[in-house]
Amino acid sequence: MLRTIQTSRTRAEGHTFAIVASLYNRRYVDAMVRAARTALQKAGARVRIVRVPGAYEIPLAAELLARTPPAAQGRSSRPAAILCLGVIFRGETSHAAHIGEAVSRALMEIQLRHGIPLVHEVLLLENEAQAVRRCLDPQHNRGLEAAHTALEMARIVAQLTKLPDLPDTKTAHRDPP
Repeated sequence: MLRTIQTSRTRAEGHTFAIVASLYNRRYVDAMVRAARTALQKAGARVRIVRVPGAYEIPLAAELLARTPPAAQGRSSRPAAILCLGVIFRGETSHAAHIGEAVSRALMEIQLRHGIPLVHEVLLLENEAQAVRRCLDPQHNRGLEAAHTALEMARIVAQLTKLPDLPDTKTAHRDPP
């Protein structure tokens, strides 16, 4: 059962977020990219979009973005988080499942190795009806959900690593230094 997207009030001024999105199944992926970009920009973030041929190519682009060193002073081109967007349709063979598993494993490894949030919305779907619901329906668009997850994870990582914080406007509570 799909839940309606929960929005974030986290602000991201001065921070860059990257979206790595496949060109394959473009109609659906483009809708997720638009929703994610809009939400990130509304939060004040700069957005960098990298398009790759298919879902299998997403981890390499994410790895290269994650390798960007953080700036010692001033603006860094290293993203605060990377959103990975794609659509894979299950077919008659196990090929789609193999692609989905490989992408999932690679994205988790990149995230842990570099300490940067990677939001995994490379969807393995059974049919076009599922794609319409998860990509084209504004109440369930996984790109929008990915953006809000990225904003929250960037804020959490900044707090845990003592980097410049992304302010959380939902709570006035702050842990003492």
